Amino acid sequence: MPVTPMQRFEEFLLKKKVRRTAQRDAIVKCVFSTTKHFTAEELLEEARKIDRRVSRATVYRTLPLLVESGLLAEHDFGGPSKVYDPNVAEHPRHNHLICEDCDKIVEFEDDELDRREDRITRELGFTPAKKSVQIRANCQRLRSQGHCESRK
Repeated sequence: MPVTPMQRFEEFLLKKKVRRTAQRDAIVKCVFSTTKHFTAEELLEEARKIDRRVSRATVYRTLPLLVESGLLAEHDFGGPSKVYDPNVAEHPRHNHLICEDCDKIVEFEDDELDRREDRITRELGFTPAKKSVQIRANCQRLRSQGHCESRK
């Protein structure tokens, strides 16, 4: 039977001797109920819909634990806030395309890109440990049609 992200995080908390709380459970539930990237403030807003007692401090203490556990990835895509990616556990080798016009984030996987990165790393005398590819691009729809539904 597969282990859920909540179960994996609970095991991680036990090993770290960190207490599991209802507020932390609400945060984790929110994190793994989406595949979309989010900021800490967006997570706080969503978690408070589950449990209004969730505090900003608990969100900011829980996010590093989720990252350390390997269940969540933190990214700096050049915006005002860090962005968190809940898809890292199931898709650890995915990449990101970030639209310069509308800030839309598109995830993609490419076996050929993975092979090239591994080959380049080895040729330079390293062993691949972790990677993050970010491609910044401009929205073709905005350029051709003058609008993009993702634009804020």
